[in-house]
Amino acid sequence: MSALYMFFGTLIALGVLVTIHEFGHFWVARRCGVKVLRFSVGFGTPLLRWHDRQGTEFVLAAIPLGGYVKMLDEREGEVPPELLEQAFTRKPVRQRIAIVAAGPLANFILAFVFFWLLAMLGSQQVRPVIGAVEPASLAASAGLVAGQELVAVDGEPVSGWAAVNLQLVRRLGESGTLEVLVREAGSNVETAHQLQLHDWLQGVAEPDPISALGVRPWRPEIAPVLAEFDPEGPALAAGLKVGDRLLALNGAPLTQWQQVVEQVRGLAAQRVLFSVRRGDQTIEVPVTLAARGEDKARSGYLGAGVQAPEWPADMLREVRFNPAEAVVEGLQRTWTMSVLTLNSMKKMLIGELSVKNLSGPITIAKVAGASAQSGFGDFLNFLAYLSISLGVLNLLPIPVLDGGHLLFYLVEWARGRPLSERVQGWGMQIGISMIVGIMLLALVNDLGRL
Repeated sequence: MSALYMFFGTLIALGVLVTIHEFGHFWVARRCGVKVLRFSVGFGTPLLRWHDRQGTEFVLAAIPLGGYVKMLDEREGEVPPELLEQAFTRKPVRQRIAIVAAGPLANFILAFVFFWLLAMLGSQQVRPVIGAVEPASLAASAGLVAGQELVAVDGEPVSGWAAVNLQLVRRLGESGTLEVLVREAGSNVETAHQLQLHDWLQGVAEPDPISALGVRPWRPEIAPVLAEFDPEGPALAAGLKVGDRLLALNGAPLTQWQQVVEQVRGLAAQRVLFSVRRGDQTIEVPVTLAARGEDKARSGYLGAGVQAPEWPADMLREVRFNPAEAVVEGLQRTWTMSVLTLNSMKKMLIGELSVKNLSGPITIAKVAGASAQSGFGDFLNFLAYLSISLGVLNLLPIPVLDGGHLLFYLVEWARGRPLSERVQGWGMQIGISMIVGIMLLALVNDLGRL
């Protein structure tokens, strides 16, 4: 079932995002009087094709890893004299800039629409109440204690743990003061705390910002009774079963699931011994834990889970906006995620953020499947994030991408004439090399995660 969600989730995600991106180019090109020869979603063998009244061929192709809009262009062949005025190359540079920029802009508009819908649909969020603070951690040094509720991070209000994590992600790799505003337990008193960062999680692959501060979110107490397994995880391979109650790990008693999580995290790739109650029997089960992450982020992995607990009503809040408020919320989220994406790329370039956080098609497919399986809202949220990533990536000033073409046209606009074909050719070769390198790096990261 998960494989089906992954397949169809990826297909829908790529289909929607590519179609919207190319439609942006197509729509503006038509408005500028450019003749569009072909609008293709996908590459390779056409599965479906038709023509409209203006002679544009619409194609649905077999390989859904992109798409393109082919316009009448003198650089690609001879253009009949009667059609010269409809050629892309004959249009003023401002119109060419508009046509090229329209694709990424369409992705940002799509993300805004999805965020707007999500804001109106609303979501149930867990209040960001601290469950525990690790001794000698950044949070402990700043005076944070269990029971406090996070109200704002770096001046930005937070309504749930997802918002907290988002604000912390913005500070990855940085040094300086992180200000956290908290509401004291059982009162309305709010106090500010400063956490001192120094190259915080710099270069760490797959960082966990909340844990790295030494904060553990409040969770209902959960008995360590196993309810689900990773089919390829060490727990199932060792013979643990649904309904098993974990009594002890290497002789240390276990009464809550959180104890299991914490102890396993520090035992990466080690062989451990679980005492397990199965029915009326108590048995010993040796398990060789897996390891995830690298360096400081390396942690143990059991590959088992428990039944989701019931949350107290006072720990949950419903966040919903009316249509007008949702417009503002949608714009803010689109802007925030766009800036965060661009900033993350900059941090990778200067070494503040590990390039191992770069994801490729395999990770995208896995996240697409997981979000589709999780529900409509989560899938829309994933599509919005991916659409923003596509828009930002395409605006990078790398020849071959839309941003590279924009760079050429802006230079042409500034100097009154285009760059020579030789210079543009060199740029294209450099751009292709960069894109191939980035794709290979992302693919290597994906394979490493497997």
